Amino acid sequence: MGMLLAVISPQGGLHAELPCSILDCSQMADDAEWLRCYDESVRREIVRSGQSASRPDRTPENGSKTVSYLTKLWELDESLPRNRYTLMTHRANYLLPFTHNGSPNREPVEQASPGKVIQETEVAFQISLKVKLWQDIFAKDMDLWFGYTQKSFWQLYNFSDSAPFRETNYEPELLLTFRTDYKLSQLTARIFQVGLNHQSNGRSKPLSRSWNRIVGNAGLERGNCTLLLKTWYRIPESAENDDNPEIDDTMGHGEIWAYYVWNRQRFGVMFRNNLRADDNRGALMLEWNFPLLANICGSIQYFTGYGESLLDFDHSANRIGIGVGLTDWN
Repeated sequence: MGMLLAVISPQGGLHAELPCSILDCSQMADDAEWLRCYDESVRREIVRSGQSASRPDRTPENGSKTVSYLTKLWELDESLPRNRYTLMTHRANYLLPFTHNGSPNREPVEQASPGKVIQETEVAFQISLKVKLWQDIFAKDMDLWFGYTQKSFWQLYNFSDSAPFRETNYEPELLLTFRTDYKLSQLTARIFQVGLNHQSNGRSKPLSRSWNRIVGNAGLERGNCTLLLKTWYRIPESAENDDNPEIDDTMGHGEIWAYYVWNRQRFGVMFRNNLRADDNRGALMLEWNFPLLANICGSIQYFTGYGESLLDFDHSANRIGIGVGLTDWN
């Protein structure tokens, strides 16, 4: 719908009707007419050059800027709002009202409390949040984050024993995050992290489990694929204070997480192995998250192997669960 400007000849007759140009607009005395003319001229120029009139960094579905999963999770895009002291999701947040473990770790609980019964069906949930404490440290591409993750296994259906919590792990950590944009073959490295991590179950002996680690993480991506490489070094403890001296032998020194987002669904896999030939132990977790509501997804998880919780670091579990979670990748 172009605005037409009537061009009058010196003799006073109508010479022609031509689309107004920016030069023609500048000759208009009325401000409202000048703005409308300028707007139409710019729109025609955009169409003529083959570009869309809408913003190129907007998606046609929801009008929001399209950013990668890691960019959103760690605020890597400096052109977007980046705020300190704002609570954000850290790891996955989910509630699985029904999980079934075919091989629960009954021994430590029954030894500590004779007569206790551990059921194979229980509730599992995880709460994980983080906050940015220091942004652009020393004017560099570095941020300091504090993260907190709590994972619980609740014997909700054990009515005869007042539905106790079987195990809860508490995991605070400090992470110094380096924002990067390195090309590694077909992948782009977006973050490198170093930090301090503490994990414990807050129990007294003989059920107490804890360890402190120096951690190093790398986040890479390509399109809808995200790869997280995690490694750690356990800070040594004295023999009298070490609740789980063999945890390194079972948990190893790292794990790999991979995610793929497709059609608002996220598929995930975690793999961990102690890389020992004589007593090889590891773990595998598969997950499928699918949309339910705006920020709520359905979640199905399958875990097999060692170290699902600190209490189970030396016990192999085989669990499947279904429930809901928070969507943080769309």
